[in-house]
Amino acid sequence: MDITSSKFEISNSDVKKCPATCYHEYAFIGRSNVGKSSLINMLTRHKGLAMTSSTPGKTTLINHFLINGSWYIVDLPGYGYAQRGKEQQRQIRRIIEEYILNRQQMTCLFVLVDSRHDPQKIDIEFMDWLGENGVPFAIVFTKLDKMSAAAAKIVTGKYLDKLKETWEELPPVFYTSSHDGRGRAQLLDYIDELNQLPTMTTEELSDINSTDNT
Repeated sequence: MDITSSKFEISNSDVKKCPATCYHEYAFIGRSNVGKSSLINMLTRHKGLAMTSSTPGKTTLINHFLINGSWYIVDLPGYGYAQRGKEQQRQIRRIIEEYILNRQQMTCLFVLVDSRHDPQKIDIEFMDWLGENGVPFAIVFTKLDKMSAAAAKIVTGKYLDKLKETWEELPPVFYTSSHDGRGRAQLLDYIDELNQLPTMTTEELSDINSTDNT
């Protein structure tokens, strides 16, 4: 699969205001400054589609991008940005949790991890929370161009070994670089595979919308 069209559709802080379609959605999340916007731009080959910044914590809303007119990439706020105030941290957590737990159109959540760092407690805890709630997700290591292949293998191996301490089976894992396009084909092939899964019917969507409006 390749991406032939991509466009920004809507930003909001309320999952009930997300697009009222039956399309598959693939959400991307990770710690602040993990390279989420750069990865989205690399996947779509649309520079500037997702706004990138050298300042962490800029994404504070649910951002929907319509891809090929038939499915969505969703850019979620990053977690773990300590310089946000406590009230904003609570608000961001609410946005993230409400989308992940209540958005039935979300087919897979891609959890981005900076490949340069040893296992981070906040990432492990977040993935454990996903597992506890039965959320389908995949791990995406980013910034593989920042180190040698040998070093990357060691660091990413530590992450996977850490997860194996509590996980009987690991989720799908991808290795990427927004700088050189590494992992693009593998990620898009996986999304293409998931796109073959059945979507909600219009009747099911109507029932959800009716419940949201009561």
